[in-house]
Amino acid sequence: MHPTVESFVERAHERHGVDVDVHEFPDGTKTAAAAAEAVDCRVGQIVKSIVMQVGDQPVLVLTSGANRVDEQALAAAFDADPDRVHTADAATVKETTGWSIGGVPPFCHDADLPTLADPAFEAYDTLWAAAGTPETVFPLPTATLVDATDPRFVDVYE
Repeated sequence: MHPTVESFVERAHERHGVDVDVHEFPDGTKTAAAAAEAVDCRVGQIVKSIVMQVGDQPVLVLTSGANRVDEQALAAAFDADPDRVHTADAATVKETTGWSIGGVPPFCHDADLPTLADPAFEAYDTLWAAAGTPETVFPLPTATLVDATDPRFVDVYE
């Protein structure tokens, strides 16, 4: 197991009591569609952990694989200038989460980020998320995602 994945597994257990069942795919799961196909689930069950920049504040937006972040709606959710809302750069993602783009898990980050979650997740009992690298994912009950991230469910998706 990759050291980054081992670190996530340890953190998940220590911080949240979550035992992570890692599924590894050497060819990667770089898109939500690829991840859904690899684990045989609906694309809506894939959790994309996207760090957005809202003004000067990084924000974690947990997005269903079936949806995309609507920057205008995200700006409205934070009463922010839409011109100052964009996807965070790779350095910001690594600095705030401790993980690289493509492998960011939904929890166990280095910084405490405001977190939004896609209401679409409430339609599923089980979700799948990155486990620290673009080649690894893990299943988790939707309730575990909510318990571990304490998100605000807001429709900021298209």
